[in-house]
Amino acid sequence: MANGLVNELKELKPNEAPALSARDVRARKAPLRHILIRWETLRRLVRVVALAALDAAGVFLAIWTALELKAVVNDKSNLHMSFQQTQDVAPLGVLVTLMLFARSDLYADRAVRPGFTRIVASMFQVTLVVLVYAVVEGNHFSSYYIFYGSLFFALAYISGFRWLFDRVSGWALRAAGYRRRAVIVGNGEQIDAVAHALGGGSDPPLDPVGFVSLTPRPENGMKNLGSLDQLERYFGDIDEVLIADPDFPQSEAVDLVDLCHRHGVRVRVAPSTMEILMDRVEFIPGQTVPLFELKPPVFEGIDFVVKRSFDVIVAAGLVLLLSPLLVFAALAVTLSSPGPLIYRSRRRGLGGAPFDCFKFRTMYQDAEHLQDELEGANEVGGAIFKMRNDPRVTPIGRFLRRWSIDEFPQLFNVLRGEMSLVGPRPLPERDYQRLEDWHRKRYLVLPGMTGLWQVSGRSELDFDELVRLDFLYLERWSVFLDLSIMLKTIPAVLRAKGAW
Repeated sequence: MANGLVNELKELKPNEAPALSARDVRARKAPLRHILIRWETLRRLVRVVALAALDAAGVFLAIWTALELKAVVNDKSNLHMSFQQTQDVAPLGVLVTLMLFARSDLYADRAVRPGFTRIVASMFQVTLVVLVYAVVEGNHFSSYYIFYGSLFFALAYISGFRWLFDRVSGWALRAAGYRRRAVIVGNGEQIDAVAHALGGGSDPPLDPVGFVSLTPRPENGMKNLGSLDQLERYFGDIDEVLIADPDFPQSEAVDLVDLCHRHGVRVRVAPSTMEILMDRVEFIPGQTVPLFELKPPVFEGIDFVVKRSFDVIVAAGLVLLLSPLLVFAALAVTLSSPGPLIYRSRRRGLGGAPFDCFKFRTMYQDAEHLQDELEGANEVGGAIFKMRNDPRVTPIGRFLRRWSIDEFPQLFNVLRGEMSLVGPRPLPERDYQRLEDWHRKRYLVLPGMTGLWQVSGRSELDFDELVRLDFLYLERWSVFLDLSIMLKTIPAVLRAKGAW
């Protein structure tokens, strides 16, 4: 739909342009509005300068840390010398970082600024550019540690600094009462879905001041602003208009977009399913009519090799790193209640094939026989069964679930090739049998230990929302996305929101 809007806007002829209203944003501003715009410009300038300074500091500290760490390993630690060396090489790295970050929109407004995945991709590009430059200049290296060492620390420092910046600036904006005031346009179902999805997760928070529905919609707390013709009267009180209907009439959308832009109101469009799918179209030449083929979202060829290699290497490393915790959990489960140490949960994997998903046992022995009696107490909609206070869970099992320690044996499922580190979560047989046909697309790839479910609300989300997150993951997969999800899983586990 967004592409259609762009095409419609391009096709407008000069003599078809609507007449400008007296409140045209391109006209001379009233004194108060002029002051507010200057304040907004100052806020943007402060944001860009602060982020650029933090990024520059992150690159400098990363190089300094890498050099000093190497000196410590070689028993030649000298902070002053490594600082001087960093001063000699850091300017190029800082300059390339700032340029590539700006190109990647990493200094954009917080509402549209990319996250960790784009930072990783940009820093890899920075490292490659600096490496090529150094080689072309005739520099010789006994090892390339300075490059990959600095890259590792730069990712840690820059992402940490930016996380802190977002938290501090978000707190300041909330304390000042700053909110994104928005009108949601569409039909009733999409309006409710967008308001629910953006209301608590956006920062600064989205404040839906009202809605314009193209179809009848029951009242549920939001103000009905009437028809599109009446929307203009609210432009002085809102920051943006969200088009939440994938079937929004394009002729009306063109008029709405032009009207909003002439009043300085931002317009955003929630993507339709087809627009998400268009990320993986392949052009088929030689046809009478140009055709695009939608490839299935499966991991094959080099993608499969990269993802599988990533899984094996990281899973093996995690088994070694977490072995003391695995031993502790095994002893706790064994001593807490009678029953097997490992619970083999029969689940569906790639293509719907069943496999035994390993978990530390968190329930009393034979607890699955009580499932039918507890169905009426299910607290989650859709196919999933969840209870906050499931009587079948042992005290130690509740602790293991609270910190997701019960999931760690699935590292061996990853090594066996039955699961991936990141992917759609595998469902028990009971849940699988309740899936609708469109849900089953998630079984086109290996299930994962963690995924977008875990970093987007876990058990707090409705099941259909969880499936849509799986759908989004399949369409947008990259190694950087996997790495980003894994890193975001750590704070999600520590917060334990939805872990029950």
